[in-house]
Amino acid sequence: WWHMPVVPATQEAEAGGSLELTQAVKATVSHDCTTALQPAAKCFRGKKVLGDYDIKVEQAEFSELNLVAHADGTYAVDMQVLRNGTKVVRSFRPDFVLIRQHAFGMAENEDFRHLIIGMQYAGLPSINSLESIYNFCDKPWVFAQLVAIYKTLGGEKFPLIEQTYYPNHKEMLTLPTFPVVVKIGHAHSGMGKVKVENHYDFQDIASVVALTQTYATAEPFIDSKYDIRVQKIGNNYKAYILHIATNSQYKLWVDTCSEMFGGLDICAVKAVHGKDGKDYIFEVMDCSMPLIGEHQVEDRQLITELVISKMNQLLSRTPALSPQRPLTTQQPQSGTLKDPDSSKTPPQRPPPQGGPGQPQGMQPPGKVLPPRRLPPGPSLPPSSSSSSSSFSSAPQRPGGPTTHGDAPSSSSSLAEAQPPLAAPPQKPQPHPQLNKSQSLTNAFSFSESSFFRSSANEDEAKAETIRSLRKSFASLFSD
Repeated sequence: WWHMPVVPATQEAEAGGSLELTQAVKATVSHDCTTALQPAAKCFRGKKVLGDYDIKVEQAEFSELNLVAHADGTYAVDMQVLRNGTKVVRSFRPDFVLIRQHAFGMAENEDFRHLIIGMQYAGLPSINSLESIYNFCDKPWVFAQLVAIYKTLGGEKFPLIEQTYYPNHKEMLTLPTFPVVVKIGHAHSGMGKVKVENHYDFQDIASVVALTQTYATAEPFIDSKYDIRVQKIGNNYKAYILHIATNSQYKLWVDTCSEMFGGLDICAVKAVHGKDGKDYIFEVMDCSMPLIGEHQVEDRQLITELVISKMNQLLSRTPALSPQRPLTTQQPQSGTLKDPDSSKTPPQRPPPQGGPGQPQGMQPPGKVLPPRRLPPGPSLPPSSSSSSSSFSSAPQRPGGPTTHGDAPSSSSSLAEAQPPLAAPPQKPQPHPQLNKSQSLTNAFSFSESSFFRSSANEDEAKAETIRSLRKSFASLFSD
């Protein structure tokens, strides 16, 4: 892991020309390799990024790591370390990672894909790319890329071995030509591979596949004369056949394979040369490949230079080394509901179904509509009904005159009315059978909500109401 604190280019002088970087590298010991585990810090000792910033190295296996990543770009990696013989957890924030360990294996507790996902979630740059590392977690998925290359280049330029894929044991009924090599699941370093001589052994292997509940592949057994391994680290190539020089054909193999999954900075192609004089490609490895031969020290140095080159590129094209996306904050909305102010227009409720909303005003008595229920919440101004000749009135209040359109505060029903008619108001004639209270009620026919309106028509309606009220009082008490 490489840790690069946020130090803009303009602050280089203030930083004293040094930048702390943190890196953790896992160099695995393969079953077919006697390479000892080398401390990554030794490879990066004295190296600098852009010639100014020192490199601090952290090295750990996947099993010793954990992490948390947030969508805002922040993340932290936890690493188990030994202090005085006791395991403790230390957190740090890397900015680059070199992965030299398989992210997935068939053995127990060898599935670390969740950590690869977390690194991708955090946006960590790496060698190889996290996308390619995740794609390499299933060998048949990688072999499918080799099949695509074979179809493009042809068998002469890219001699890919024949292979059959079985998604489960149920499909292992077709008998191949024997002998064959059966590979069970995603195994490494010779594990999970069995040479099958006849169809009886093939059926036995099918039962083993049933127990593992995974996929399997079968390919013809090649009686090889020697093995071939062509590796590429950055722009450096090596071919291992008793360490012969890399020819153009081997270079074509590894160059073409290095383009899969968006590009592989470190990869190797494995093949065999049969006694029939033909080459057979059967596997491609990514950055977790073991280093072999007498040039392992040189290969480690090549990997070190490749990492520093990538870090230089990242550092040179970004003004800040570890930019973070700012958090998007939102001002909280107030949940306090205030009483409507007479100087402000109250919020409008959507018009009822059946017709557009219209302004309210004084209406002559008409057909009474049943009260309509409103959702609980703040009191809103009433909307008009779809019928121009109807309105609803609230229940009468005991102990006083009841007015049309007066809605009680304890009810969710809503009084509705229509705008006044264009005809001039007539002088109300008191009915001889009506008492004074009933006459006054008929004359006082405006709703409480009319006081919240401020248009010219509404003011005129109020004035007409007052004039009608005065005339009603005069007629009532004239006798």
